[in-house]
Amino acid sequence: MSILTLFVVIPALMLLGLWLAKNLNQVRGVMVAGASCLLALSIWLTIYFIQQRAAGNTDVMLLTYSTPWFKPLNIAYAVGVDGISVVMLLLSSIIVFTGTFASWQLKPLTKEYFLWFTLLSTGVYGFFISVDLFTMFMFYEVALIPMYLLIGVWGSGNKEYSAMKLTLMLMGGSALLILGILGIYFFSGATTMNVNEIAALHNIPVEIQKIFFPFIFIGFGVLGALFPFHTWSPDGHASAPTAVSMLHAGVLMKLGGYGCFRVAMYLLPEAANELSWIFLILTTISVVYGALSACVQTDLKYINAYSSVSHCGLVLFALLMMTRTACTGAILQMLSHGLMTALFFALIGMIYGRTHTRDIRKLGGLMKIMPFLSVGYVIAGLANLGLPGFSGFIAEMTIFVGSFENADVFHRTATIIACTSIVVTAVYILRVVGKILYGDVADKHYLELTDATWDERVAVCCLIFCVAGLGIAPLWASNVISDAVGPILNNILM
Repeated sequence: MSILTLFVVIPALMLLGLWLAKNLNQVRGVMVAGASCLLALSIWLTIYFIQQRAAGNTDVMLLTYSTPWFKPLNIAYAVGVDGISVVMLLLSSIIVFTGTFASWQLKPLTKEYFLWFTLLSTGVYGFFISVDLFTMFMFYEVALIPMYLLIGVWGSGNKEYSAMKLTLMLMGGSALLILGILGIYFFSGATTMNVNEIAALHNIPVEIQKIFFPFIFIGFGVLGALFPFHTWSPDGHASAPTAVSMLHAGVLMKLGGYGCFRVAMYLLPEAANELSWIFLILTTISVVYGALSACVQTDLKYINAYSSVSHCGLVLFALLMMTRTACTGAILQMLSHGLMTALFFALIGMIYGRTHTRDIRKLGGLMKIMPFLSVGYVIAGLANLGLPGFSGFIAEMTIFVGSFENADVFHRTATIIACTSIVVTAVYILRVVGKILYGDVADKHYLELTDATWDERVAVCCLIFCVAGLGIAPLWASNVISDAVGPILNNILM
């Protein structure tokens, strides 16, 4: 059995440990031990993958394993990783690890909260290691279902409405997905649901591809905040508890872009080429609309939520450009945005926990009161607006350079329009930083507040280190991703 199965086994053991835990210290111990093991495993996997590529191993997938699961429909438990999967697993483990410390003081029902949080992460890990369509869809559903309770029980604000809206819209996307997956399976003539084996057949007629491509792209695109199916995202983020927002925006939304590329575009290449212009228009709207919407918000979480709509739209935008540079930039953006938005939501949650407000009109002068959290917020903001030296700059530059490689007027016009989001992002980031961190203290009661605790500092420092590390030394990630993008893109463009 592949070592990749540990990405499912360890969370399963964590669930068992949490169920048996008798007190808060035992719950925290199980979470830290499990999250640390997953982080160590993902780091080892990344190093192993880089070493295999350096040694000349050109296999598309590494550490593959497959065993029959349900023979009548040729469903198998099939796993494997390429460069895209590896960086997504690394991102997931970082967010789960830091999210554990960001939830250190969460009460009440701490044990139950971490049970659902761990189940959510189980679905995410399983999705990224799966290469069987049914297994991938199953883990996708496992990742979505816990969100309803995590927001509805432990959230804030209009949490019941937000949880229901998120669940219904994502379940709607899932309904489209299952139709698309069944269409691919029955019309491909395949005797397997293995993604790579189906892609190698090239048996699906173009007319059939055109029918099922929108089903799958929209199905995954709903989770990737594709316009106009993005409306669940701001409400869901605003009501979710801190670590859930971190995992949701940092990792769960990446399942959308990953699925669009790995399933919709890879398995239905002719339809992707013919219909990409429609979705390119929608993603361009997402990029600009999300940034402009963030400018007019007054709630810190809504600002970051609409920012996520813009940045996740940029991922789908780059994938649809279908150049190697742009697609590499799309995956880099998934990695970069996952780290940046997790840092943002962690800091927002910590600030809210002290001031009991996220309204920027009621905040001010926080740099004098909580300098550590304020400096962290400045760093997150600078990374988000694409300052050189941080991950955001590398990802966005790669996307726009790769997008401009398309010489036709349509693609270059869309690229220029999308580039305007850089300026708009700078506007709302600098506006918020100046309003809440500097100037006079907005409320005299804020003078009694304390700065970050040790557990909060662990989460913030880890995320800052990753954001800066990727910005300073991005070549390892770029090479790993580019090697994986090549075979998929070749199948799309052949």
